[in-house]
Amino acid sequence: MKRAERSSASFLSVAANLDTRVDLDKNIKHNHARYKPFLSIMASKLSYENHQFVANTVRNHWDMEFLGSHSFWNDYQELWSTRTIIVQDTTSEPNLIVVAFRGTEPFDADQWRTDVDISWYELPNVGRIHGGFMKALGLQKNSGWPKEIDQSSMDGGSQHRYAYYTIREKLRTMLEANRDAKFILTGHSLGGALAILFAAVLTLHEEAWLLDKLEGVYTFGQPRVGDNQFGEFMKDKLRKYDVRYMRYVYCNDVVPRVPYDDKTLFFKHFGPCLYFNSFYEGQVLEEEPNKNYFSLIWVIPKILNAVWELIRGFLIPYVEGRDYTQNWFMTIFRIVGLIIPGIPAHLPPDYVNVTRLGSLPEFLELQNSQDSKVD
Repeated sequence: MKRAERSSASFLSVAANLDTRVDLDKNIKHNHARYKPFLSIMASKLSYENHQFVANTVRNHWDMEFLGSHSFWNDYQELWSTRTIIVQDTTSEPNLIVVAFRGTEPFDADQWRTDVDISWYELPNVGRIHGGFMKALGLQKNSGWPKEIDQSSMDGGSQHRYAYYTIREKLRTMLEANRDAKFILTGHSLGGALAILFAAVLTLHEEAWLLDKLEGVYTFGQPRVGDNQFGEFMKDKLRKYDVRYMRYVYCNDVVPRVPYDDKTLFFKHFGPCLYFNSFYEGQVLEEEPNKNYFSLIWVIPKILNAVWELIRGFLIPYVEGRDYTQNWFMTIFRIVGLIIPGIPAHLPPDYVNVTRLGSLPEFLELQNSQDSKVD
């Protein structure tokens, strides 16, 4: 009975209880600079929900095609840990397929094991990459990242399906059937890490045709995924294949500031950081301020900012409308933020607000609103 309730279209995850918004903003049109980032964060937020909830939202609220929610096998944890949803906007020109990777659920110990597994996986001439994320994406125990694998092995009557290989095949099939379509990779938190690493393995396998169809990678509150050598490798490949990479960071969010960029761990971000403060004012930076989070200099400013965010939650509906009303559950997290400011800053509501209300320099708005790449 309990399982049936959790699988029903009315069951809400922690993420959905924090932010109950499911409808898209009708004021953000397909050709608007905000459309792809906004659709990406909404899909990322939706990826935390069960199959029935996602199907109902995509079909009845978004008026889009629901192409499925999927669970994938982790060879190292020996369980189904990685989740994605795939939706298609058939009203945009060209059609847009969105692959959203689920982030870490707060009370899922197996997903936390993925996050804290900061062992290195090293690729010659590529660099070192976060081991836990690579395992969640489909790293093979005995062979690493072969270009093709046989996914027909059986265990208890169930086929082992790995995220990278299965999604790649689904994209090939969908894009062969609709050659004008493009696709987006996105995710919040852990999901953002898996999104950019999916693109990384595509480049490793020289999947030029798929990379040409990749409109962009949009991540929100994404942790660091590799070392400096890997970052340089990815910057070169993203330029080569003309793939847009948008890494959104809201204010004091702790997750983009881990694992640490220090002499012990050597994790590095790459690509531009789209950083927004608590007034949703944006900047394009190489790195978010206070890059390793724990700094005595930043303690008082972070607490004062958390006080403002708590107050802002009561004021913003009067300024921006009822759609921005903060519920009691999120208010509790804002209060927790008075002690640990980076926790509520990581949650989806502010990232949704950033894509709807955030201001960016004019040159970036123009870049973001460019037409998709021409074949």
